[in-house]
Amino acid sequence: MKIQYNFENETVEIDITDEWGEILIDLDREEYNANHRETRRHASLDALNADENLFASDADVEKEALDRIERERLYAAIEQLQSRQRELVRRVYFGGEKLADIAREEGVSKAALTYRMSKIFATLKKFLK
Repeated sequence: MKIQYNFENETVEIDITDEWGEILIDLDREEYNANHRETRRHASLDALNADENLFASDADVEKEALDRIERERLYAAIEQLQSRQRELVRRVYFGGEKLADIAREEGVSKAALTYRMSKIFATLKKFLK
């Protein structure tokens, strides 16, 4: 069996026994499979955001980063609210509860909760300026 090695300047051909030829072919196949297996696991580092999550290929990275910053500012502002106000915001916006249901549970009118929410919005606006 002949094995051919291609170098930059020359090509060398070597005669070897069939037994050694089979061993070299098996080693080449194993090396190829190992390299191929490794490359399937990797993603481009350019596609990672700061949280090590992959961006969609058509994502607007700048917009996503600005949105994340705005969310962090909003969460920080919410943390500055009084505990009752935070709880109301959590229930309405993160829990998806309706004001009427919360009002009924607390024994107040829906208008009272609407007024509280308007005060919360005004406070958040001050914190976000």
